[in-house]
Amino acid sequence: MMNDLRERLSLYITLSRLNRPIGIYLLLWQTLWALWFAADGVPPLHVLVVFILGVVLMRSAGCIINDYADRNLDGHVERTQHRPLATGQISSREALGVAAGLTFLAFLLVLTTNGTTVLWSFGAVGLAALYPFMKRYTHLPQVFLGMAFSWSVPMAFTAQGEAVSALAWLIFASNVLWIVAYDTLYAMVDREDDLKIGIRSTAILFGDADRLMVGVLQALFLFGMILVGRLSDSGALYYLGLAAAAALFAWQHLRIRDRDRAACFWAFLHNHWVGLVIFVGLVLDRALKHLW
Repeated sequence: MMNDLRERLSLYITLSRLNRPIGIYLLLWQTLWALWFAADGVPPLHVLVVFILGVVLMRSAGCIINDYADRNLDGHVERTQHRPLATGQISSREALGVAAGLTFLAFLLVLTTNGTTVLWSFGAVGLAALYPFMKRYTHLPQVFLGMAFSWSVPMAFTAQGEAVSALAWLIFASNVLWIVAYDTLYAMVDREDDLKIGIRSTAILFGDADRLMVGVLQALFLFGMILVGRLSDSGALYYLGLAAAAALFAWQHLRIRDRDRAACFWAFLHNHWVGLVIFVGLVLDRALKHLW
């Protein structure tokens, strides 16, 4: 009995990708940026806990919805052929039940904030449910992923009683550019398999210009974050974080110059450090600002 329970739990962890937390990190960094910008420093502990737990729950639910949408396709892709839904180890109904449970828990967390944030949360759920199906109809599913991931930005402002200002929308737009860039790197890993089974992506849309377009998107993201810094009266430490992010982008391009699949996957994962250095720069900048 205990062995069966442990095996089932292991399958649920794999299904929700809790064993691969990179998606949590990527979603978390931009959320923390928004929380710190909205508070102009350290956000209230309650709000911080709600958003961190919400990131974990909604990323996990989103992964399950994605696997449900691709349950008949993942078996044809080398990287995804062993996922529990693709192998039949977990049924579609069971997976949807787990996703619904995780989403409900996230909603309970949102209910502890305020009415405006609760209303915004429906947009997050809608985008999370819509994104996995977009790869069948458009070459821009990465844009929908960017919007879904970035929805935490305006919510971070409303949860602290702030209006969804020009600053919030600028962070949102910049973040979408960053996500399209790194998810294009992710799509470059699966491009050959995706072409065979009819899945669309920006990696396929960009073709031989893929590395150039990733670079353009990263440059636009950095430019957007510079404007964010100017609009929020940020100091030198914040811009130092952006400079470190630019150096990490350059390293990524050095690694993917031959479009090796393993290198492209490494570059995707490496964006975790991009998010981290920007966050560290922002935190130190705000701490110094309030100290003086």
